[in-house]
Amino acid sequence: MREPTRRQVLGAFGLLAATGLATAAGLARRPPVTGAELRSAVPLPPAYTVPLPVPNILRPVAPGRYEITQRVAEIEVLPGIRTPMWTYDGTFPGPTIESRRGRPVTVTHRNELPVPTVVHLHGGRTPAASDGYPTDLVLPPGWADHHAMPDPRAVRSVGTREYTFPLDQRPALLWYHDHRMDFTAPALWRGLAGLHIVRDDAEEALGLPSGSRELPLVLTDRAFAADGTLDYPSIDATLRHRPGVRESFLGGVLGDVILVNGAPWPVHEADAARYRLRLLNASNARHYELEAVTDDGRRLPLVQVGADQGLLAAPVTHVSVPIAPAERYDVVVDFAGVPVGGRVRLLNKLGTGRTAEVMAFRIARRAADDSRVPPVLSADLPSWGPPSRVREFAFSAGQQAGGHGWVIGGRAFDPARTDVTVRLGDVEVWRLVADVHHPVHLHLAAFRVLSRGGRAPLPHDGGLKDTISLRPGEAAEIVTRFDGYRGRYLFHCHNAEHEDMGMMANLEVV
Repeated sequence: MREPTRRQVLGAFGLLAATGLATAAGLARRPPVTGAELRSAVPLPPAYTVPLPVPNILRPVAPGRYEITQRVAEIEVLPGIRTPMWTYDGTFPGPTIESRRGRPVTVTHRNELPVPTVVHLHGGRTPAASDGYPTDLVLPPGWADHHAMPDPRAVRSVGTREYTFPLDQRPALLWYHDHRMDFTAPALWRGLAGLHIVRDDAEEALGLPSGSRELPLVLTDRAFAADGTLDYPSIDATLRHRPGVRESFLGGVLGDVILVNGAPWPVHEADAARYRLRLLNASNARHYELEAVTDDGRRLPLVQVGADQGLLAAPVTHVSVPIAPAERYDVVVDFAGVPVGGRVRLLNKLGTGRTAEVMAFRIARRAADDSRVPPVLSADLPSWGPPSRVREFAFSAGQQAGGHGWVIGGRAFDPARTDVTVRLGDVEVWRLVADVHHPVHLHLAAFRVLSRGGRAPLPHDGGLKDTISLRPGEAAEIVTRFDGYRGRYLFHCHNAEHEDMGMMANLEVV
């Protein structure tokens, strides 16, 4: 007898009521977060005492070839407490891959975890065979297929799989993570995420802060049980049989501990100089709005130089930057005006209590600084022709057989169904409509934001993106060109719990 499917395990409890968003008036208030927060049962460290770690750079085993082992490891996330996590090569976040534009790389992943996995290079312009479709599983040896959704096109391997990335794309901050059908959210929560940075000569010639003054910052939130393990409200903690979370967390799972590069509320000793912060929100469901504040209350400008898909045409200065799950922002902050011994805190305006704190920079010394932010950053942003088609997609809570979940256009994800077919090279405008917060991600295709709510894009919407944060009750228009490769891809909400509970759709490029 088949194990229960997503549709059978989510229960009959009304989803909108469970997320506290049952009325139109509730949507109009635009709550700062969508989801429910877990509370840790262990003592938490004071903020700004743990040093900021920087993820290791992965060494190739041969030119253009890398190997990563997915395995369980005990990580000291909270000081003095060892927490078992699912990792890439034993670290959280996983090791960073650095590559050059136009130089293909192949990454061999070995699965030594107790469940199947899938690897998706988020933001990668990747052939479908290596894009990490959710049913293209890497099975652990001896796996008995307890839970699977029928998919005649699935390509499965045992033990290892090679993923090839052409990287014929603009320099950008990408990231890789698990994308297994129905279990992406708990796999991310347990640690399966890492960075992949694409570089090129033109970007390096701009003079932006580099070396130790270029900092990748991976933002996540977690909660910890009394024994130091990660707390997460899975229906099935083994992640083998039944997908989904407890009903009160259907809107998304939030933790009460903010981690940066895997450390709780860390501090980084910095020069009184410019720093380039490569920001990734790798949280399951938490949104942030980041601001840099000195101890005397001054807010330092955040000069945005890049978005999800690389450099902007010109820098844009912000007082704060909102960042939804899976979004990346590339900002420069100047500490030159902060006295030695002073502190700059990176705060989250959408947080409350300790989730309003993120990390701090302690200014340790005066130093020479020959970096700059030039007035022109990039001249290679594409100019697409008129669209051949306009489509609309509604992202919303929806009734499914046997319970409630999240749907696109009224339908829950089915890998055996083609939802959208586009021709290679076509330009299309998509109108995306949300009920609550939905960070919408397109695989393969970069896009530009045309409008929000019938008005101009917001100041942080510039450049090329692959994820757009839809606010509650909002409609936005994006334009994209489906170039690169033919095959089966996805678009979905990157609130990982929404994604697992049906909010994905198939995109066929022909």
